[in-house]
Amino acid sequence: MSDKKKSVSFEEAVVRLEEIVRKLEGETVSLEESLKLFEEGIKLTEHCRDQLEAAEKKIKTLTRNESGELRTSSDRE
Repeated sequence: MSDKKKSVSFEEAVVRLEEIVRKLEGETVSLEESLKLFEEGIKLTEHCRDQLEAAEKKIKTLTRNESGELRTSSDRE
């Protein structure tokens, strides 16, 4: 999954997570299939979290103060 995880966009991961939730909530799935889906969901969740953290770092880097200078969250405090 690690190679697949890297090639999946944030939006694709969210769509797949929604599919997994629907399957687990609505369909009769075997215990084995449920565990596989759960594991895939955890990996996709971690992937999304990593992408969100990277985006947050980028936003902090790109934030400018009133003088137009770049600053990070630590500069604001």
